Amino acid sequence: MSDYATLVATLERFRDRAQSAPLTLGEVLDSIEEASFCFFAIILVLPFLTPVSLGPLATAGGLVFAVMGWQMWRGHKVPVLPQRVRRIEVGAQTWEVTTRVCLKILGWCRKVTRPRYTRLVTGASGRRNSGFVLMAAGLLMAIPFFGLPFNNALPGLAILFVCVAQLEQDGLMLFGALFWLAVTVIYFSIVLTVVAVLGDQAWSYLGNLL
Repeated sequence: MSDYATLVATLERFRDRAQSAPLTLGEVLDSIEEASFCFFAIILVLPFLTPVSLGPLATAGGLVFAVMGWQMWRGHKVPVLPQRVRRIEVGAQTWEVTTRVCLKILGWCRKVTRPRYTRLVTGASGRRNSGFVLMAAGLLMAIPFFGLPFNNALPGLAILFVCVAQLEQDGLMLFGALFWLAVTVIYFSIVLTVVAVLGDQAWSYLGNLL
């Protein structure tokens, strides 16, 4: 299930069902099948799209995204989660908020995306491409740059773009995800270079004092 109309209809159906009985996370992911990776990743990445560093939380979240990307690259249809996690119940209020946020994001995406370069994001090779980007972005997010602005937002944008690319079958959005990956690598490289230079100067200064 990767087309927009079917996914939206499914989310709305779950929202209605949750009014009478809680849904488990496993039920939701199994029902939306191929879209489950992107749906789950979009929900998880939203808190990380902030310029403020989330510290250890970003490291933990990045590792989760990396594992999801690895599973996607290996060809899994849905995220492989521990049974304890799959049994987590999603109540009506939580599902209402989740559905509203996802529909807003997907609605915005529909205005700027359309099927383009579909071979890059469809089929087994498309899932491997998206899985690689998700895994790379997760590993970059997991680097413990605690206190560094944008350390979780930049790889988070790559994750958001690759999810949109999959859901909308828009290969151009995959290039957007690769762009944000490149920006993240350049940004981290500049920071490390500045830290190394300043550290070297500090040692030299201390050496002269001694």
